[in-house]
Amino acid sequence: MIQLQYIKENRNECIERLKIKHVADVEQRIDEIIALDEQRRSLQQRSDAVKAEQNSLAKQIGALYKQGQRDEAEAKKALTAELKTEEKQLNDKMATVEQELNAKLISLPNTPHISVPQGRTADDNLEVGRFGKQPDLGPDALPHWDLCAKYDLVDFELGNKITGAGFPVYKGRGARLQRALINFFLNSAADAGYVEIQPPLMVNEASGLGTGQLPDKEGQMYTIPLDGFYMIPTAEVPITNIYRNVIVDAAQFPIKHVGYSECFRREAGSYGKDVRGLNRLHEFSKVEIVVIEHPDRSYERLEEMKAHVGGLLDKLGLPYRILKLCGGDISFTSAMTFDFEVWSAAQKRWLEVSSVSNFEAFQANRMKLRFKDPDGKTRLAHTLNGSALALPRIVAALLENNQTADGITMPECLRPYLGFDAIQ
Repeated sequence: MIQLQYIKENRNECIERLKIKHVADVEQRIDEIIALDEQRRSLQQRSDAVKAEQNSLAKQIGALYKQGQRDEAEAKKALTAELKTEEKQLNDKMATVEQELNAKLISLPNTPHISVPQGRTADDNLEVGRFGKQPDLGPDALPHWDLCAKYDLVDFELGNKITGAGFPVYKGRGARLQRALINFFLNSAADAGYVEIQPPLMVNEASGLGTGQLPDKEGQMYTIPLDGFYMIPTAEVPITNIYRNVIVDAAQFPIKHVGYSECFRREAGSYGKDVRGLNRLHEFSKVEIVVIEHPDRSYERLEEMKAHVGGLLDKLGLPYRILKLCGGDISFTSAMTFDFEVWSAAQKRWLEVSSVSNFEAFQANRMKLRFKDPDGKTRLAHTLNGSALALPRIVAALLENNQTADGITMPECLRPYLGFDAIQ
């Protein structure tokens, strides 16, 4: 949630930055927020004045009774009753205004960093780096869904039978490859100083609101209405919410966590080649890194997280590129995001495998995640996260890019976890 003080003190700047995200009716929405805050403050001032008047009358009434001036005291008691009625009306009105103000604030996306490029769609994202050599496998190269069938690695039809489309069943060496990747990613993060968390796979509404999945992504989340729970779309949600309503010790910065989880996304409206095989699933495995950092160092930490993700892809031997997302493609909560895409040699296209983002104080403001400066002033922390990494498209690219006439060669870094060098 954007800080109200920032909106009031920097109206024009806030509007211009939100225009980069193509927020509809942004001037009107900002002005409505400012007007509601002014109304709330006015009501608060009047309520405080009414309370002060009641306190003054209470003292006068006591003195009048002592002086035997009963009629005057009763008249002031009647006036006190009127003031109490007015106070209740003011408080009820103030609660309504505060509720409306909060609803408007919480529906407003984060302001993008000043360096986020203009643009409306993924086609406008800025490529900032390309790494590794794209293999040329020739015309007979098989896409990963055919390789999965050939070597009995993933059964899509069985998953459809058990649950539905987008819930594959990993089998034999396919399941072992999943486990190897998860362990490799977790151990690499631990070596980089991330403390592992095994989070719940369901969260409550407050957690969804805290990290910004609600109300923005409610339609994309699987819900359990009877209990008021949501299946997590990423481990970011439960891990970051560890620090909801917490004042952390600034000496702990950076607070670095990593967690493996299953992720659940409805992906409503997905169709075509983008959903074939492992390209887009409703349930998938992912290792997530989360950082809580001092505001002065959060962009330095973002670069460190980018380097960590790039290092994993280098070790896996996957060609990849890094994109800086434009205003129209960046998420509701993010101030800056870099996407990592690996090259799929058989599909001959790029597949997104990671997003690394800085949310600045947006999530922290919603969660009331704070720290104290050396002078004792309480401030909002910055939150960051990144996929390190999401498994389905990593598996797709590994299978496709490493296929040979004799089988599928496995990267050196995975062999200690796998117990085999190739899938044959």
